[in-house]
Amino acid sequence: MRRTDIESAVPFTLLQKDTATKARLGRLDLPHGQVETPIFMPVGTQGSVKTLHPDELDLLGAQIILGNTYHLWLRPGHELIQEFGGLHPFASWDKPILTDSGGFQVWSLAKLRKITEEGVRFQNHLDGSKMLLTPELSMQIQAALGSDIAMLFDECPPYPCDQAYAEKSLALTTRWAHRCKEWIVQNEPRSGTGRQHHFGIVQGSVYAELRAQSATELAAMDFDGYAVGGVSVGEPEEEMFRAIDNAVPFLPENKPRYAMGLGTPPQILEMIARGVDMFDCVMPTRVARHGTAFTLDGPIQIKNLAFARDPRPLCETSHPHVARFSRAYIRHLFRAGEILSLRLLSFHNLHFYLRLVSNARQHIAAGTFAEFKKSFIERYTKTK
Repeated sequence: MRRTDIESAVPFTLLQKDTATKARLGRLDLPHGQVETPIFMPVGTQGSVKTLHPDELDLLGAQIILGNTYHLWLRPGHELIQEFGGLHPFASWDKPILTDSGGFQVWSLAKLRKITEEGVRFQNHLDGSKMLLTPELSMQIQAALGSDIAMLFDECPPYPCDQAYAEKSLALTTRWAHRCKEWIVQNEPRSGTGRQHHFGIVQGSVYAELRAQSATELAAMDFDGYAVGGVSVGEPEEEMFRAIDNAVPFLPENKPRYAMGLGTPPQILEMIARGVDMFDCVMPTRVARHGTAFTLDGPIQIKNLAFARDPRPLCETSHPHVARFSRAYIRHLFRAGEILSLRLLSFHNLHFYLRLVSNARQHIAAGTFAEFKKSFIERYTKTK
C-alpha cells in the first residue's frame, strides 16, 4: 500500500476542550480551506443550497457545504461534473465540500431496493430505472465529484429494528467499509491540490454494544474522521442522544466527529456538549419553504395573523441582509407566493444555525459553554 506523508496526515487539530462538558474546539485543514469546529454545514443536495446564491453563503460565513452522491450521480451524472473539473467549479463554490455516500438516500428514496453483499439494487426515484450502487462505485463517484470529504458507503438500518437485524446490518456495513478502504488505497483520490479525506460511519441502531463495536472497528481502520449515522430516522430524541453517547467514547480524540442529518438548535448544542464537531441538516431551508423562522424564543410561523402588522425583524440577532425587512413584509411576501420570502427565510435560518455554532466556539474558547448552552435552551424552549 502506497502512503505518503500527506496521505497519512490527520486533517484535524484539536485546539481546546471544555472543562465542564465534552465540547471541543478544533480546526479542519482541507484542500479547499480551513473549517473551524464545531461547525454546521448547509445542505446543497443537488449541488445548490436551495434558494441561495453562493455569494450569499459567503455572506453567511458558511465554511463548508454538502453535496449528495445519490442525487448527483442520477442527475446530471458524476462524469459530466468531472468534465467541469469537479463539483467545486461546477457549482461555483471554492470552499470545502463534503459529500454523503448515497446510502441514506437509497434507504429513504429508492423504490424496490434489495440489499446484497455486492451493494444495493434499486429503482431510482426519478424514472424507475434499475440501478446498482456498490461501496466501490460510491467512492468512485465521490472521487469524480472531487469533494474534500467523502463518506463511506453504509447501510442505514430503519427504526425500529430488532437486534438480529441490526447485527446483520452492521456486519455488512463493516465489510463495506473495508472495501471502501481498499478502493481508497488503490486509487488515492484527490480534491483540488490535496488528497480527498474519508470518514467512516458508525452504525448499530439503538444497541449500545453494537455502537461501541462499530466505532471500535472503524477506528482501527484509521479513517480521517468518523460520523454517527442512523440517527434522526424516527427514533425518540433520547435514543438519538444515546447513540452519540454510545459511540463517541470509542472514537479517536484526534479525529473529527460528525452527527449526520440533525437537528434542532437545542439538539445541536446537546451534541456539542457530548463531543461532536460537525453537523448538517436540511431543516433550516426546508422549514423556511413552509414559512418557519428560527428565533431565540423558538420557531415562529410567519404566515400567522399575529405578524400582519409586526414591525420587528424576524429575530433580534438577524443578519443585516434580512433585518431591514419587517415580519409584516415577509409575511406579505410569503402569503403572496413571492420567491423572495423563501430566500429571506432560508438565509435567516442558516444564519441562525451558523451563528449558533459560532457562539458555541466562542464560549468553548472562553470556558463558558455550559452556561451558554443552558441559557440558550431555556429561552428557546420556554413556553410562550
